[in-house]
Amino acid sequence: MDGKKTAWERLQLVHTKGRPTIKDYIPQIFSEFYEMHGDRLYGDDKAIMGGIARLDGRPVTVIAQVKGRDINENKSCNFAMPHPEGYRKALRLAKQAEKFHRPIICFIDTPGAFCGTAAEERGQGEAIAKNIAEFMTLRTPIISIVLGEAGSGGALALGVCDELAMLENAQYSVLSPRGFASILWKDASREQEACEIMKITAEDMVHLGVAEAIIEEPLGGAHNDLDKISENIKEYLSQKIPEKCKKDIDVLQKERYTKFRKIGVFEEN
Repeated sequence: MDGKKTAWERLQLVHTKGRPTIKDYIPQIFSEFYEMHGDRLYGDDKAIMGGIARLDGRPVTVIAQVKGRDINENKSCNFAMPHPEGYRKALRLAKQAEKFHRPIICFIDTPGAFCGTAAEERGQGEAIAKNIAEFMTLRTPIISIVLGEAGSGGALALGVCDELAMLENAQYSVLSPRGFASILWKDASREQEACEIMKITAEDMVHLGVAEAIIEEPLGGAHNDLDKISENIKEYLSQKIPEKCKKDIDVLQKERYTKFRKIGVFEEN
């Protein structure tokens, strides 16, 4: 694991053309994936995909934000910026998983939820808030993995979990460094400077108690060896899913709640 890369260098790797997306990972990690569509309220959102699969023979529910591998795919999935119906689809599948005692695996990779007028009219804020509240009380194990970007509430809506892992070069932030620089300094060109002071790397997240694990990427980034990074993700999941499934569900729920209550606690010197 290369701990010498700066946050800015890691951001460039996350945006590298050819970095694997969830559509690359699913056939590498899972078998018998069956995709399910729609929120049963409005429609289907291609920025979030989900369904049932098997991990080492165990039935699991997979929920993931979708980035495109080219401009046409990105247009189709709205550049991984979900609408409210995407988050409602995610919650529908999570509730189904709870009913049938399937562990949930969420993959996060979004610059943030879509903030267009139509999305706001359909209740974007409510959909995100409801996911956060409902995922906190789900009576089934939840593991979330950040594949690349994890932006704001758009990421947090799939980030309430029993354990959060991040790929080595992934980043978790309240907003993009460019947005941070634009708001704080009124100067988007200071994006690189913002990147270094925002504390958004996987190492930062572990230090702050937001994430529990870092999954090592191949030398030079995930795009250099899909088989290896998929193997690393699967190895992590194959260890953690059985571990969480063995826990008493009341204990698991309490630990999940306590984990999030601790985030942000600090002491003044």
